[in-house]
Amino acid sequence: MYIFTTEMEVRDYECDIQGIVNNANYLHFTEHTRHLFLKHTGLSFASLHEKGVDPVVARMTLQYKAPLQCDDVMVSKLWIEKEGIRYVFHHDIFRKRDERLSFRATAELVCLVNGKLGRSEDIDKAFAPFIKQAHNK
Repeated sequence: MYIFTTEMEVRDYECDIQGIVNNANYLHFTEHTRHLFLKHTGLSFASLHEKGVDPVVARMTLQYKAPLQCDDVMVSKLWIEKEGIRYVFHHDIFRKRDERLSFRATAELVCLVNGKLGRSEDIDKAFAPFIKQAHNK
């Protein structure tokens, strides 16, 4: 089901006074995972932007499960679907020490092409093998 995985360590400044990761930082973790996935496909946000293509988040749903704490290592995993012009990224973040699900999100992305909602052939081509792989599992 998952088509991309990366590990990250929680840094102390990402935690709040309760000693757990502040809820907003999970959005950074998922965004970083998506950026790494994009690089994995051979694309970059900078090169897409130079072509007038800007993938942007249109909607996110978030579920907080088990908190991450300072120095925890997390395993961020994702899989992707395509629904019309939207790419739907499914994110799961696990605490490595006990493999517990810490956070789950879906992020719906759309493309702005020269400032207008549209399709990107570059992204469609780069993501196609991963979308098929996710559907076959």
